Amino acid sequence: MNRAFLLLLCSIMLLACADNKNESARPWSVEKANEWYKSKGWMRGTNFIPSTAINQLEMWQEESFDTATINRELGWAEELGMNVMRVYLHHAAWKADSAGFLKRMDNFLSIADQHGIATLFVLFDDCWNPEFSLGKQPEPKPGIHNSGWLRDPGDVLFRDSLLFGTLERYTKSVLTTFKDDQRVLLWDLYNEPGNSGYGDRSIPLVRNVFAWAKESDPSQPVSIGYWNDQLANLNKIALENSDVITYHHYGPPEQHQKLIDTLKRIGKPLICTEYMARTRGSFFSNIMPMLKEQNIGAINWGFVAGKTNTIYAWDTPMPDGQEPPVWFHDILRPDGSPYDSAEITTIKKLTGKN
Repeated sequence: MNRAFLLLLCSIMLLACADNKNESARPWSVEKANEWYKSKGWMRGTNFIPSTAINQLEMWQEESFDTATINRELGWAEELGMNVMRVYLHHAAWKADSAGFLKRMDNFLSIADQHGIATLFVLFDDCWNPEFSLGKQPEPKPGIHNSGWLRDPGDVLFRDSLLFGTLERYTKSVLTTFKDDQRVLLWDLYNEPGNSGYGDRSIPLVRNVFAWAKESDPSQPVSIGYWNDQLANLNKIALENSDVITYHHYGPPEQHQKLIDTLKRIGKPLICTEYMARTRGSFFSNIMPMLKEQNIGAINWGFVAGKTNTIYAWDTPMPDGQEPPVWFHDILRPDGSPYDSAEITTIKKLTGKN
């Protein structure tokens, strides 16, 4: 472990254990975080978007909010023993119809709850397409991973000086509405900040969304996930301000374990909010048992193959649209049949469904 990261860990541990006169404005203590985690049991699930949606807007806009598919696919998740889903929002859908958007969130939570599934919502994201547009969303580009996925807010953040006001109202509206809702597990405030070449340009929004979240004072924990060890400034802010520690890792078990060993030094619970990329050595068979054994939340990328095209690898497009010989992400086909029946056996054994 390098000296800079060791110093960062020490500062985080001191902050987490400090006497806190204004507790709601600071991250949870180690004791509070572990008490919360202990009450939840082992978390396992997937990043979820219905197979009929190409991106967050298609999922959440009124005209394409597909409750039938959501209910069917979450039913399949229940059959596998999943108990949490990580779900992305988009501020533009809220801005266009805030009351309807919040109602649809409530509807989603009700469907998930009926299947015994808690929800981890993601507010912002620095991945994939830099611009968004309301209304009908594009069709998938054959063989291209996440060809229609949207950053939120994307490049407009650097053009519109008034956008921060909108993003603050959005954050506080969502968190205040559901701040005491037991169906919400955790608020993942910002997915992979600094991705898409943004780097430290994402820091102002990261700092602000933490502040807005704490001002909303949710009963659930808030977090921003550790995902890239090269982003030292962003990592420092994320780890110091997260109530519990979330992270991403798509590599094989020995590399994954090294990151676990590093993050465990903070003393707070760990939840892996993205893993499982078959062509990179991250499988259910070698990662999920490791996470269960160490009581680390296990949330893989992808559930039902669909319009996101995440059966294709990030850097290996197949423009002819043929099914790849090895799926990158996802577990089930659109009809609910498994990509790999052996994986289903593994998952059910680990979740107690076998």
